[in-house]
Amino acid sequence: MENKWTKEKIIKEILEWIFCFLIAYLIYLFINYYFIAISGVKQVSMKPTANEGEKLLIQRTKVFKKELNHGDIITFIAPSNDINKKNIDYKNVVSGSDAMAKFDEHSGLDSFIFDFMCLGKKSYIKRLIGLPGDHIEVKEDGTVFRNDKMLDESYLKDGITSRNGAYINVIVPENYIFAMGDNRLESLDSRYFGCVPMSKIDGYVLNRIWPLNKIGKLK
Repeated sequence: MENKWTKEKIIKEILEWIFCFLIAYLIYLFINYYFIAISGVKQVSMKPTANEGEKLLIQRTKVFKKELNHGDIITFIAPSNDINKKNIDYKNVVSGSDAMAKFDEHSGLDSFIFDFMCLGKKSYIKRLIGLPGDHIEVKEDGTVFRNDKMLDESYLKDGITSRNGAYINVIVPENYIFAMGDNRLESLDSRYFGCVPMSKIDGYVLNRIWPLNKIGKLK
């Protein structure tokens, strides 16, 4: 009986499977970069709104641009100065470059690997508190004011405020946003690294899709 699986046929079969895998992977990367993504929550900074292990449906910003509003839950590329955890700890109002977060720049092949393939890329999920021109104050007692009006932050866990020494007084620069996590005691956010450029926002959080008993829009 003739053996159908010659060495050449086996190699051809393997190469065909590898080719199909690469095509599928490229399609996945394309959809993930331009259209929509499923992302797991890996941080505690948005408790109780979003908890570790939950899966979120993220709409990408490359194609679907939308007007940003106070209270939106977004994702953005982590600043390069996030590891310093250094408060913008000023009593006097700050603006301009002093209020801006710092980011590593990527170009050429490095940009493709970082942005498109997401290798080495880290994103944060936060709530949008300030838009360009807003005057944001986080008082020493933990209360948050926007344009001299105290925010009603019903999404925070009862008894939790921003009271962890990270008080700031900042005017959000043009084309930037000010973002904070709902778990104020455990969130590394604009209180520490500064305002985030709108160009670094890489997703709008649409819905929670896991666990099944908590499917729905985040509020």
